[in-house]
Amino acid sequence: MSNFKNAVLGAALFAFGATPVVAADHEFKLHHFIGEKAPAHAQMLVPWAKRVEENSGGKVSIEIYPAMTLGGRPPELINQVRDGVVDLVWTVNGYTPGLFPRSEVFELPGVHKNDTAATNLALKELFESDLKDDYKGVEVMFLHVHAGQGIHMTDTEVRSPADLEGKKIRIPTRTGAWVIEALGASPVAMPVPELPTALQKGVIDGAMIPWEIIPPLKIQEQTEYQIEGADKERFGTTVFQVSMNKARWDALPDDVKMAFRDASDATWSEEVGNIWAGADDFGIGLATKAGNTHITLTPEETAAFNEALAPVVGRWVDEVSEKGIDGNALVEKARAAVARNASN
Repeated sequence: MSNFKNAVLGAALFAFGATPVVAADHEFKLHHFIGEKAPAHAQMLVPWAKRVEENSGGKVSIEIYPAMTLGGRPPELINQVRDGVVDLVWTVNGYTPGLFPRSEVFELPGVHKNDTAATNLALKELFESDLKDDYKGVEVMFLHVHAGQGIHMTDTEVRSPADLEGKKIRIPTRTGAWVIEALGASPVAMPVPELPTALQKGVIDGAMIPWEIIPPLKIQEQTEYQIEGADKERFGTTVFQVSMNKARWDALPDDVKMAFRDASDATWSEEVGNIWAGADDFGIGLATKAGNTHITLTPEETAAFNEALAPVVGRWVDEVSEKGIDGNALVEKARAAVARNASN
């Protein structure tokens, strides 16, 4: 458009009381794998993007593309951002098994308990000292977990590990696979958007997911039972990241970097934890209203699960030791950081 046409358009907009749209100095595309109605999109990613934009004084614009609308499958997101195909992604670390070994410590049963905000703050606390080497090629904006893996079953009431024997259960990560194997079931890996079809067709008997995902995928229509431990204790959790292409980050001026950093501080990590906890409560409420059975295991039943899952930590320690990582020390650090940041 010529300068003359720009001037005419600007004058026309002014005459009708409109403000001409001015392009931001720094435009970003954020790509992720779930629909725009999901709490992760509406309650976390959209508000975060707005915070960055406001912090930048209008220098930054972030366009969010949900449900893989820019192409590819969820496991490809990390390479999309590393290769610069997109500027930012929100993705599940476990979609690329073994690529983020240090961060997996927070997914282990007995590390994350039931306090999502505490685990988020622990992730932030240990990032620079212990986790950063996992994230080559990207600049992490923030890490977080969800409220934890609950067990969802199509038609099996579960109150002991024996009840899961021989069942096929969807898992989100390799640590989740180890949990399911320790409970005598068979893990089936798949991105969460594929879950409804797999449940409907009987490809799997159940799934490990938080309650939060029940509403957007209508899991209450495909399952009968939702199971968790005493005091909302879960069977591990999943680590997520919002990250930017490293070269794109390095080229940004300091004030723009600060806009992102301020929007992703410890207060935000805690808020994200509360967002996911609230969405989880809503999800289980929806399932029970639909007639599903919400099973909260007794302390004794929970202890039986914990005993069965204890070897998972040792398995992870052995696995990461082959990469020169002191897994035992990292487990202790992670547990201590979660405890320090606990809200009760």
